[in-house]
Amino acid sequence: MESILEPRTPGGAYDRFLVDALPRARTQRAWRPEDGPLPALFVSHGAPPLFDDGPWLRQLFTWAQSLPRPKSILIVSAHWEAAPMCVSAPEAHTPLVHDFGGFHPRYYEMRYDTPDATALAHRVAGTMPDGEPLHRHRSRGLDHGAWVPLMAMYPSADIPVLQLSMPTQDPARLLELGARLAPLREEGVLVVGSGFMTHGLPFITREMLQGDVPGWSSDFDAWAADALARGDVDELAAFRTRAPGMPYAHPTADHYIPLFVTLGAASRADEPVTTAVDGYVMGFSKRSFQTVV
Repeated sequence: MESILEPRTPGGAYDRFLVDALPRARTQRAWRPEDGPLPALFVSHGAPPLFDDGPWLRQLFTWAQSLPRPKSILIVSAHWEAAPMCVSAPEAHTPLVHDFGGFHPRYYEMRYDTPDATALAHRVAGTMPDGEPLHRHRSRGLDHGAWVPLMAMYPSADIPVLQLSMPTQDPARLLELGARLAPLREEGVLVVGSGFMTHGLPFITREMLQGDVPGWSSDFDAWAADALARGDVDELAAFRTRAPGMPYAHPTADHYIPLFVTLGAASRADEPVTTAVDGYVMGFSKRSFQTVV
């Protein structure tokens, strides 16, 4: 039986997805100032198996199509933690970072050749307070926490994309960072935090690969969904001691904490959010959401 881990044709679901998605993506209405600020997003980003999961590809694409086409995209990924803060190389066609292992060669050949993002890099630098440096990496492209979900959401690769490193694991400081970036939303910039709502990779089992959802994953997801629906940022920030399913749901914090950048970039961090994608893949919650505009 074919599965996302053992596809007959690696990336075949993505090839089929593009047949319908590309024509729609090319006609998506562009953001206009009268639309007001774009929402900020938190995306459970997947990895190469996303390209073999047709329903998940369509969920992400449909979500992106429900929004005006952004002028540019700024994304913070679980896979780039660096301080002082850095932005990725903004030049067009900067090679991607294929930061995963053990997959079919096709996934290491994938490209996402987005336009030059230098203007966005200058604008992001302008949001930083005096005395806090923002370094521009000379060669680093987008990592898979950025390009994998964006290839589903914006498959035409015609929007400038810049990645910002995550400088800390402190929720309060990430909320502050998001707040600095919030004005960009009023300029048509889509601010994205990219992680995974549960990400217990060391604890994955054969049963999970066959569709089982462990209690530590479903319990953490239900807790997070409730806190997000209530706008309870303090509860979300206390995940290490308050969330059920810990530390199995997040043995490391990197895939959870990007959501604080998203919440910080909202008009108000304590407002309820709108879930755009839910469900599970390989036992992990793929819950993704957008802030209220």
